[in-house]
Amino acid sequence: MNSIAAKPNEAGVVPFLPARNLAQTAVPWIPLAEGKSFKPLRFLSGNRGFAELLRIEPGTIIPLHRHSGEIHAFNLEGWRELCSGELIGPGDYVYEPAGNVDSWRVVGEVPCVIFVTVSGSVEFLGPDNTVTRSVSADTLMEIYRQYCTMNGIETLDLVD
Repeated sequence: MNSIAAKPNEAGVVPFLPARNLAQTAVPWIPLAEGKSFKPLRFLSGNRGFAELLRIEPGTIIPLHRHSGEIHAFNLEGWRELCSGELIGPGDYVYEPAGNVDSWRVVGEVPCVIFVTVSGSVEFLGPDNTVTRSVSADTLMEIYRQYCTMNGIETLDLVD
């Protein structure tokens, strides 16, 4: 046993769970739509949300959508322009509260890579504000599993 492993306390309880590391190469980039792919990091059980890396190619527009829960987004590479006109670049962080409705596009010459945590789901909206598509932990998990199966890639247990 590793000497730095968690050991039970006097009550026999391990004070913390071991880390669940995920190597950068362990999960592939999975296409979602033209110019848009994701790398799943964690699916929260009970369809509560997910954590992902999102890669969007230059010029790609993310259409109008609504968040049922909070969003935390940290830009790692590239630039995006929010519907408000704000430019978000590498090292910038965006918080979106539940119910937020927005759209944005990638600007510049390089893909935009964003670390995103999503609570709840993302609902894409049509011209009359009706939901045309909803993306949740369960839908992304199914896309991940199908992609791995079709490409002979071992699926990892990414559910909390």
